[in-house]
Amino acid sequence: MRHFAHILTGTALAAILAGCAAPVLDKYMGRSIVDPMLDFGQPAEVFDLPDGRRAYQWSVDKQASRPSPRPVIGVGIGVGRGGWGNVTTIGTSYETYTKSCRYTLIASPRGGGWVVTDQRKPAPGCA
Repeated sequence: MRHFAHILTGTALAAILAGCAAPVLDKYMGRSIVDPMLDFGQPAEVFDLPDGRRAYQWSVDKQASRPSPRPVIGVGIGVGRGGWGNVTTIGTSYETYTKSCRYTLIASPRGGGWVVTDQRKPAPGCA
């Protein structure tokens, strides 16, 4: 039952994070490209698109943890038909990993500058 609770908790957490997947970049829509640069620094890449727009990309390495089920051998006392015996339980440990995330804002020329008009959603897990 405890293992089921871990699965249920993990599923609920994933659903919550999926709901938050609309990145913080949404707030820059319709604003000057200078605003995200002031918040996140110089983009890693800037390049012109064939339709006259310009793409700005920031790369971020994120550290995260994920559950890593592993068997844990425990000795228990069996009462009933089995008598004495070993009990195997499932414990949960967590492993740390690094995920590279790329955030892209697309801007169109307006006046003397560039205004954010679109974005590409980052890969899953890059909220």
